Amino acid sequence: MNQMDCIIIGGGIAGLQAAIQLGRYNHDIAVIDSRKGRSTIAKDYQNILGWPDGVSGNELRNLGKDHAKKLGVKFIDDTVTSLEKKQDKFLIHTEKGSHYESRTIFLGTGITDNLPAIKNLYPTLGSSTYICPDCDGYEIKNKKTIVIGGGNTGANMALTLLYWSKDIMYVNHSKTEIDGNLRIKLNDNQIQLFEEEVQELHIDESQRLKSIQLVNGISIKAEKAFTAFKGNNLNNALAKQIGVDVNETEHIHVNPRTKETNIMGVWAGGDLVAHSEQVTISMGDGTQAAIWIHKRLLGEQPPDMK
Repeated sequence: MNQMDCIIIGGGIAGLQAAIQLGRYNHDIAVIDSRKGRSTIAKDYQNILGWPDGVSGNELRNLGKDHAKKLGVKFIDDTVTSLEKKQDKFLIHTEKGSHYESRTIFLGTGITDNLPAIKNLYPTLGSSTYICPDCDGYEIKNKKTIVIGGGNTGANMALTLLYWSKDIMYVNHSKTEIDGNLRIKLNDNQIQLFEEEVQELHIDESQRLKSIQLVNGISIKAEKAFTAFKGNNLNNALAKQIGVDVNETEHIHVNPRTKETNIMGVWAGGDLVAHSEQVTISMGDGTQAAIWIHKRLLGEQPPDMK
């Protein structure tokens, strides 16, 4: 492959939106995607403008990919294993042994959730089991809901969800220690606590939650569930490899105006940057970064932020 104007690493929502905008500038763009991103498992986004009845992550990704392809964007199914800067270009190596060169880079590698291997958990994600209360807290409004989590993380999630429902239970699946003050709050708010592993989720023909089965044989009926475990992994290894700065939470630090990192020629967006982890914010990051990547490709230098 000849040297590209921009290679986008990660074909999730931020990467696709950046690809569409850069394609509309008639630049030579390639997206390298492992197809393992968080949006591949989300069954139903309900908080996106223009989709009042919801849209799945895969549908959104497929529409975005088709859109970008019409603009000449190339897609490569592979995983980037190394990224380095050499003078005025970037060298990319992949798991399949391919090598690419690019004038600029956009990192949209996102986050990988720490989800336990519980039978029937994945089929329910985004339809009746959720991860993010800001995205999907509304979906449990006045519904019986189980938090499947670990230690303080799960306890805090259970307390947070009281905003939408007073019928909350917490299953401490990992049996991690819960601080005494949180135990008191759970009790005061009548959140029943189970210190037991979940064996499986029972689901209906539409793959929606009906109940959960604990290892000790107890079955608990519920309409909705949330997961809440520590250990979500920000996929920032490539960023760190090339010297990109990260903050105290391991999110990539970017210029708020341009989305460019401290490494000139490298931009980032989406869950890798924003702790809020919202699809709509990822879209905005992709567009904003693409505008400034375009300016750089035309020879414009970074803006003076003083």
